[in-house]
Order: sequence, then structure tokens, then C-alpha cells
Amino acid sequence: MKFKQPSQARRRLLAAGIALATTFAGVSGAALAQDAYPTKPITMIVPFSAGGTTDILARIVGLQLGKALGQPVVIENRPGAGGNIGASLAAKAQGDGYTLFMGTIGTHAINQSLYTKLPYDPVKDFAPITRVAMVPNLVVVNPNVPAKSVKELIAYVKANPGKLSYGSSGNGSSMHLSGELFNSMTGLQIQHIPYKGSAPAVNDLLGNQIGLMFDNLPSSYQHVKAGKLRPLAVTSAKRSPALPDVPTVAEAGVPGYEATSWFALYATGGTPKPIVDRLNAEVVKILAMPDVQKQMAGQGAEPHPEKPEQLAAFMKTEAAKWAKVVKASGATVD
Repeated sequence: MKFKQPSQARRRLLAAGIALATTFAGVSGAALAQDAYPTKPITMIVPFSAGGTTDILARIVGLQLGKALGQPVVIENRPGAGGNIGASLAAKAQGDGYTLFMGTIGTHAINQSLYTKLPYDPVKDFAPITRVAMVPNLVVVNPNVPAKSVKELIAYVKANPGKLSYGSSGNGSSMHLSGELFNSMTGLQIQHIPYKGSAPAVNDLLGNQIGLMFDNLPSSYQHVKAGKLRPLAVTSAKRSPALPDVPTVAEAGVPGYEATSWFALYATGGTPKPIVDRLNAEVVKILAMPDVQKQMAGQGAEPHPEKPEQLAAFMKTEAAKWAKVVKASGATVD
């Protein structure tokens, strides 16, 4: 028996039909996956050690996000290299909404200017969701330093060149660059002493091994309240509700000074917009919860919900600002 071969036109029609069906199947499958999201636990990578400000904020948000989505959000701490290790790991993850990243001013604004070889692209490799919080740094001194205001600090440093140094949590941290911005705007040359984290730096400040520190407010807050350290100013544009009697650096004698640490939530690059929008909506609700706001206030942090597009624009502004500070300081990390 002989079978007739289909004509060339018919073969093309069949092929087109199969291709179209496959396309629709793929689109509908992707749409169904987005509609069902999430169907399994979500990982939130934190690029710093447990117990720090980034980790605390991630756990506050992660707990509530898990409840809202009906799937647990697992915090995974991947510290090292100024946040680059965790950021690089997140950047390589699939863009499906199951890997989130708690980014910082360092990972998404400073490091691209500070490190000669950055193992990720802070723009292309991430999908902005929302800023989570703003945290001011604190200009704080050991009580033995004879300065009770920023103006007195500037006068003391000028009268005693080389006598005072300032500590930070490490090279390239927002605390380090807060100090360099202060040097730049005041014409001072206070020597920077980098530490491996805020805790050892605060310990040396308490022990008077260093006299001055630019520190995330949460790290020094309890010591300030106990009278063991003297706050001179906060580095933010406005006073912190946690320390309402402490002026800003700008108020205290350096007009235009502002350096605020920020923390933001990201999905990985390529994550579908419907998933990003869903995550944004949920986190914005979370940041409005009274209990969450109270927890953040206890860390000296102010919730800062916004749209993904607003975070993306803010990142560009911050990257340009800190590129100038890094260049002026001459700081680089290989």
C-alpha cells in the first residue's frame, strides 16, 4: 500500500500549528506558575553575619512575608567581602521569585566603585522590589574625648592633628565612607581604622583604643543609652526618633552633610514582573504593620516602602553620589 506524502504547503501549515501550540503551552504554563506563586519555600540571602542590622531586618520582613505568602522564607547568611559573596550567589540564582536578596547601600551603591572587580552587576543581576529601611549612622566618641559637639570635635582635631582616629566596620562600609565624607566636607584628615565588623570596633571605642567612630545606630545605641559612649550627631538628613535630642551632622555644623545607610529587598534578574509586583505589594503592607514598625524603631531603623521603579532610580542617584566619595577617599579593594 502506498501513502501519499503531504504537500510542502501542508507540511509548513502543520509545523506552524505545532509551533504555535507549543508557544501557547509555554506562555500558559508560565502564567500558571506565576499565578500559583509561591508553591515552595523561598530563600532570602543576607550578605552579612547573623545578628547584624541587615540580618535583623531580613528576619523581621521574612517572618511576615512567609505568613502572607503561605510559604516559609528561609534566611541564608552568606557573609564576606563587603557583601559581595552573598550578592554574587544571589545574582547567579534563577529569576523565578524563589531567591530574594536583602541588599544594602554597600552591595548596590558603594561596592561598584570601591572594588576593582565586582562579581555581579547590581543593576542587571537584580530586580528591585522595595527599599525596606533607612538607618542613620552615629558620630560617637569615647567620653574621654574632650568634645561634646561636632564643632568642638572639628576644633579638637585641628588643634591636635594626628591624635584622633576613627573606626568603622570595615573598608568600604557605609560607616567608613561616612567618615571620609566628613573628612572631605570639613577639610580634616582623621585616620581611618577598619575593623572586621562593628562589634570589635565598638569594643575598642569603649576601651578608648580609638576615640571616634562612625557606626550604624543599632550597634552603639545601648552603649549610648547606658552613658558609656557620647553621641555627637546622626548622619541622616533628619534626626532619629531613637535619639531625638541628638542633632544631625548638618545641624551641628557641616551644612549639606548626609549619609544614611539603607537596606532594600531584591529578587534576582529576570524574575517576572507579576511576581515582583506581588512581592512589592506584600512587603509594603508588612512595613505598615504597627508591630513591624515598633521592631524596626527598636533598631533605630525607619521603614521606607516604595515602588520598584523608585528603588531603581534611587540606586542610580546613590551610586553616583558614593562614586565621588570613593574617588575622593582614594579607597579601593582588589
